[in-house]
Amino acid sequence: MLRLSLIRRAAALALALCAAWSAAAGASPKQLRVIVPFPPSGNLDTIARLVAEGLQPAFGVVIVENRPGANGNIGADQAFKSPPDGSTLMFAPYGPIAVNQHLYPRLSYDPAQWVPVAMLGTVPNVLAIHPSLPVQDLAGFIAYLRANPGKVAFASQGAGSSSHLAAELFMQLTGTSMLHIPYKGTGPALVDLLGGQVTVFFDTLSSSGKYHKSGKLRILAVADDKRSPVLPEVPTFAEAGPPSMSQMMANAWYAVVAPPNTPREVVEKYERAINEVLSSPAIQKKFEEMGIDPLVATSAEAGRFMRQEAEKWGRVIRASKITLD
Repeated sequence: MLRLSLIRRAAALALALCAAWSAAAGASPKQLRVIVPFPPSGNLDTIARLVAEGLQPAFGVVIVENRPGANGNIGADQAFKSPPDGSTLMFAPYGPIAVNQHLYPRLSYDPAQWVPVAMLGTVPNVLAIHPSLPVQDLAGFIAYLRANPGKVAFASQGAGSSSHLAAELFMQLTGTSMLHIPYKGTGPALVDLLGGQVTVFFDTLSSSGKYHKSGKLRILAVADDKRSPVLPEVPTFAEAGPPSMSQMMANAWYAVVAPPNTPREVVEKYERAINEVLSSPAIQKKFEEMGIDPLVATSAEAGRFMRQEAEKWGRVIRASKITLD
């Protein structure tokens, strides 16, 4: 009996020590699952795997799981319903974080309850056109659209994507109209743009920049507050267009969120670790090669940014009367 009592005491002590260690470590999971709600091989997937690799020294096993479908909603649902214990994070673009709530009549998760953790990076959208379009600059493009209302077709990565909403914002600011041709991702849209089946694409700089340099496409403007060091000769919309173009700001962005009710100490732990990875020269170099600006931000700053983006694109979506099933 004495021996059994000692064993029980030792087991209780071991459990207490484990609990104390977990609390001191900020409930560090034995395995971190990073949900990416889009397919492999895109910018987001590459970013997620680069950052996940950088997190491994601090958190051990970090597994990236692609859960694509429904404009990011399938993966977002899984992340949202995961235990709020620090074992699951979602790396995502703005759709399931800030935009889908305005596009879909119903969602299986509540974007307002995401716990912001950190930002990852931004990529400016650019106005890319096929060389067959008889314009040389932004002013000429706007004049051409006004002379040919509804006759110019623009590609997008899909209904409700960043390229679609950037085009809608542009049309609202300029009072022009174009025909929307949605594709299933950047690749197919670029193929048809390069082939001249469509002549306009508000693409990300990271995917269209090389075709501008080779002369296969012409980039007229960058939807950012500054010129890109990748294409310093290309003006911003504000520089090249009428006063209304000062509002033509449309960046694709990537961020990290946690399930609802994730403890503050867990969030702070990941915030510090992710920002440390983003600040490393090796990661910054790889991001630069991809045309992505790494964005170091606190969880509070990330949360403010996400709310501002949700409000902005919500107005654009309502004005354009875009809805998705």
